[in-house]
Amino acid sequence: MAQIRGTAGYHLGNSQSSFGSSSNMGGMGRSDATNDPSPLDTIRRQTSKIEDWLDTISDPIKPYLPAIGRFLIVVTFLEDALRIITQWGDQLVYLHDYRHIPSGITHIFLITNVIAMTACSLLIIIRKHSEYAVMGLIGVVVTQALGYGLIFDLNFFLRNLSVMGGLLMVLSDSWVRKKFAPAGLPQIDEKDRKMYFQLAGRVLLIFLFIGFVFAGDWSIARVIVIIVGAVACVMVAVGFKAKWSAIILVMILSIFNILVNNFWTLHPHHPHKDFAKYDFFQILSIVGGLMLLINMGPGQVSFDEKKKVY
Repeated sequence: MAQIRGTAGYHLGNSQSSFGSSSNMGGMGRSDATNDPSPLDTIRRQTSKIEDWLDTISDPIKPYLPAIGRFLIVVTFLEDALRIITQWGDQLVYLHDYRHIPSGITHIFLITNVIAMTACSLLIIIRKHSEYAVMGLIGVVVTQALGYGLIFDLNFFLRNLSVMGGLLMVLSDSWVRKKFAPAGLPQIDEKDRKMYFQLAGRVLLIFLFIGFVFAGDWSIARVIVIIVGAVACVMVAVGFKAKWSAIILVMILSIFNILVNNFWTLHPHHPHKDFAKYDFFQILSIVGGLMLLINMGPGQVSFDEKKKVY
């Protein structure tokens, strides 16, 4: 009986051992399957490496990004003020003869624009009274659109929406934590105000690229740039990997600006020289807005910020 129990125990032990071995093998199989990286995890790791690489490259200029961004945002206004001064007679003739604005009003219009653009731009560069300076420059954009009859020009409209987006980024960059309470409204925390203006600035910044899509001749290279740029624009707008998406847009716009709006290669009396120069400096302003976005991040209303919470 003892032998039978021993034999039975031996066979039972072998069975249990075999069962255990198969269970271990199954467990190992499941473990191996679980440890296999998913495509999403691979993408995340690669994007993290790209972000680290971009951070490493941008480290030397990070302390200077806000100052560079602010200067580039207002450079189109400074160039426009200089253009009005150096082409004073032509500006008066255009406004009087083609826009049918009375002579006295044309002088007031141009002088006011030059003073407003110069003063407000300098205030933004030195970070003084940024709210009033931004409102002044937005007022200049609107009055020039009306005065020069460009309000219905689609490309002008889209470019200036992007410039306004850059100006809103200046506001976000300028505000510190304090209380803001307009008359008759509940008190709004400065952090909330910054959050919503960052969102509006991000969305407006990408309108220039929409104008780029519908302008110019089509080619394979252009289609590739449009696809890459469109993806980056969407990512900037929703705030997903916004910093390196903004870096991609800065590179695309900078290369495009140098290759297409190279006004310095045109003859001084070339009919398109002024248009190319105007476009060149406007794109620089939008690049400045993207630089502020790179420096500040997309803000709380973004996928990047939600990832930190969840």
